[in-house]
Amino acid sequence: MGKVIAIANQKGGVGKTTTTFSLGVALSRHGKKVLLIDADPQGDLTTCMGYYDQDDLQNTLGTLMADTICDNEVNAEKSILHHKEGIDLIPSNLDLSAIEFSLVNAMSREFTLKNSIKDIRNNYDYILIDCMPSLGMITINALASCDEIIIPVQGEFLAAKGMGHLLKTVNRVRKQINPNLKIGGVLLTLVDNRTNLPKDVRKAVNENYGQFVKIYNAEIPKAVNSAKSTSTGRSIFEFDKNSPVANAYENLAKEVLSNERERTKNETSKVR
Repeated sequence: MGKVIAIANQKGGVGKTTTTFSLGVALSRHGKKVLLIDADPQGDLTTCMGYYDQDDLQNTLGTLMADTICDNEVNAEKSILHHKEGIDLIPSNLDLSAIEFSLVNAMSREFTLKNSIKDIRNNYDYILIDCMPSLGMITINALASCDEIIIPVQGEFLAAKGMGHLLKTVNRVRKQINPNLKIGGVLLTLVDNRTNLPKDVRKAVNENYGQFVKIYNAEIPKAVNSAKSTSTGRSIFEFDKNSPVANAYENLAKEVLSNERERTKNETSKVR
C-alpha cells in the first residue's frame, strides 16, 4: 500500500508547497511512483506545477471530495493530472473552500479524503499531501488519511514557536481518529546560512521537541532560484539541478527513504 505523507504546518510561508513539489520529484528520481495532492483552496501547488487556469479544471480535489460526501460514484483517476517531470497531481482550486463547510454535517467527515483516494492508493509508492496553513477540517482529513507528517519549520524563532500547537493536534488525531499517525520529522526550511540563527533554531527545536520528534539532517536553504523555478511550473531539479536547494531536497528524499527502510526492517524483526 502506498505511503501517505502530509506536509503540514498551520503557519504559512514556511515552504510546505515547495517541499511537497520538490520532495515528490526527488522521490520520483529514485524510481518511486508519486502522487501529489493539493489540499489548499488557494491551489498554490497546482500553480507551482504549471496549471495556471485553475477555474477551468473540471475535476479537482474539491469535486472528488464532494462526490464522496454525496455518496456519488467516486473516480479519483479522473482528477489526476500527469506532470512532465514524472509525477502526478490531484489539483485544487477555490471549490475546495466550500467542502470545508460541507464537511460539518457529513457522515464520517474526518475520513472523506481518505475514502476519496482509497481506490488509487495502491497505484503509488508515495502520496504527498500539501496542507493548507490552518488546522481546519481539510487538514484534519489529511492527517486522518496519512501514515506520517513532515513539518516544515522556517529557520527563525517565531516560526518554531507555534510547533507545540500542531503537535498537540497531531496527538489528538492519533488518539481519536488515526492511531497509526506518526511524525516523520521536522524540516528546517528557508535557512539563511549567512547567520548563526539557523543553528540556534535547530538547537532550540531539538531541546524542546527532540525527545518527541526527529529533526531531519537536511536543511533547505533560502534561495532565489527556488521561487523562480516554481514560477515556471518546473521543480528545482528541472530548473537548476546542481543548486544547493536541489541538493538539499535530494538529501531529504534519501532520509525519507532510509527511514522507511529502517522502519520496515524493525517491523519485520518484530514479526519474527
